[in-house]
Formats: sequence, structure tokens, C-alpha cells
Amino acid sequence: MRIGAVLLSFAGSACLTGAWAPVSNYHLTRRHQATSTTRMNMAIDYNDPVVAEEFQKVQPLSWDEVEEELMESGIRAPQTMNDMELKLMLVEMRLRLAGKLEGNGKPKQRPTTFSSKFEEAMWTKPAFEAFYNELKKRDDHNSMNVVAEYLNTPDIAKVRYASSYAQLLQDCEAALLAPPPVNSPTLVFSGFPANMGENALKMTLEALGPIVDIECTQDDDFPVLRGKVTFEDIESAKKAVAQYNGMDMGMGTLLEMSSV
Repeated sequence: MRIGAVLLSFAGSACLTGAWAPVSNYHLTRRHQATSTTRMNMAIDYNDPVVAEEFQKVQPLSWDEVEEELMESGIRAPQTMNDMELKLMLVEMRLRLAGKLEGNGKPKQRPTTFSSKFEEAMWTKPAFEAFYNELKKRDDHNSMNVVAEYLNTPDIAKVRYASSYAQLLQDCEAALLAPPPVNSPTLVFSGFPANMGENALKMTLEALGPIVDIECTQDDDFPVLRGKVTFEDIESAKKAVAQYNGMDMGMGTLLEMSSV
């Protein structure tokens, strides 16, 4: 189902469900979870790629699974909600907890520069983001702090935590190295040197497999190319991600390739 259609579906039934207000404190005790009802204000753009990506993760869940996850964060779903509205509610809650929404409900825009290696990894390494968010979900603040320190000052963190957090550091490194999932032959990319030009870039990528279409423009902030390429098959796309995603080409930012 297209996410635009989801928006229309929700809009048609919004008058039946009423508004929900932002949760003031997601980490409520079990006692409060059982006795209080929290309503949120659904005001996010369901056509935004950030929202659409999270919706795809939520869509296969059953009603009971969605309701249980909401309750774990102190949110009781109104009984008037249908299945789709409940899932959209979970999408917003997840994005808010992950810090991906601004106060007005709009998804946060990716920064043009990063303030730390940790922030960069959260934006550019999907597997690491999922790994860190799992620690956050468990309220494991000690591990969260170790991971952030490991990203920003790895040499110091290895000395401090080599024994007490050895497995955590191994898991963190595995998440950093894991390539993003490839679900289609089409990839978006950013980071190839701008002086390559489209023709040279196409020739470079064609070494991995035949290309159906490619388009690119120069980035406004760095001398790099960003755009989209479609290979004839998904295996070629996987090779491209495995070879180039995360590569440092000396242009001030890491090369990124991810599936559309």
C-alpha cells in the first residue's frame, strides 16, 4: 500500500477518533500504564521518506503487537481506532522516541555536517542506529554511554571498556560494519567526487552490473555527486552497496549508497 493512500485512509476517519496529545513522559510505571490513557497529536507527514520507512516496519505487525508496544511506552490506544490508525500511532511514537521528529511533528532534516562521529553514525549507519535504539529501548544508559564514547573517542574507550564491555564493543563494531539492507535494484547515493561527472560515474558503477538508469547532481555543500541509480538486478545493487557504502573518498564526507 502506498503511504499516500494511508494518509487518505486516516484523514477520512480522523473525525471519528479525535485528536491525541503529545506524551509528556513515555517512561511511565506499569501502574500508571494500567490506569491512564495518553492521547497524541498525529501531525506528521506520511509521505516523508523517514515516516514511510518506519511505516513499512510497522505494517506487518498484528493489532496485539502494536498495542503491546504502545502500552510499554505508556500509551493506551483509543478503542475507536482501526488497525491502520493504530499502526500510524505507533509510527509517530517510534519516531518521537528515536528523536527523529521536531516539536511540530515534522521529521528531522539530516544535517549537512555532523557534530560528532556518533551523530554521523546515527544518520549514516542504519544497522548501528537500530543497535543503539535497542539499547535505548531497554533503558540501558551505561551501554548507551559506552557506545557513544566508543564512536567519538575509540582509542580511549577500548582501554577503558576492553574487559567490562568487550561483547558490547564487538556488537557495536559489527553494527557499524553491517551494510544497509538492499530491497530493490534502485539505490540513492551521495559522496562520489563531483569531478567524476555522470559519465565516469556510470562507467564505474557498470563494472558491478548493467545499469538501467542513472541521474545525479552536485551537492550544494560538498564537492560530491548525489543522485539515484537503477541496476538491472538486485544482486548488482547489493554489490554496489557492499563495495562503496561507507567508503572515505577524501571529500569531507563518507560515500553513502542505500536502497530505495
